[in-house]
Amino acid sequence: MPVGICIFSERNGWINMLQVRALSDVAVLSVLGERTKQERLNQNMTQKKLSGLAGLSLIVIQRLESGRGCSLLNFLKILRSLGKLDQIDLLLPEPGISPIDLARRDGMQRKEASGRRGIRKQGAK
Repeated sequence: MPVGICIFSERNGWINMLQVRALSDVAVLSVLGERTKQERLNQNMTQKKLSGLAGLSLIVIQRLESGRGCSLLNFLKILRSLGKLDQIDLLLPEPGISPIDLARRDGMQRKEASGRRGIRKQGAK
């Protein structure tokens, strides 16, 4: 069995990262809120102090930490205020260009998707 990173959730106990795919969007928001809260507490910061540093209202912090989410822009402001914005690269790393794809295009980088590649017909394997 592969080893994964674990996330602690007050409601769900330890959640293996390999199980994140099975979580609903609402459950993922809840985990993000709990992780944000734990990081804030680890830094001995109140919700009010974090809201001030991020330039957001207190309700935004409260909603995020309670699992109700916030806008992506507000989440980025919160991460920046917690000194964790650099962690965003772990969420969605730079994909890079396939060397084979680059060679086929004579060094030209792909700008658009054709919509044809990777599409399977119904019943095809």
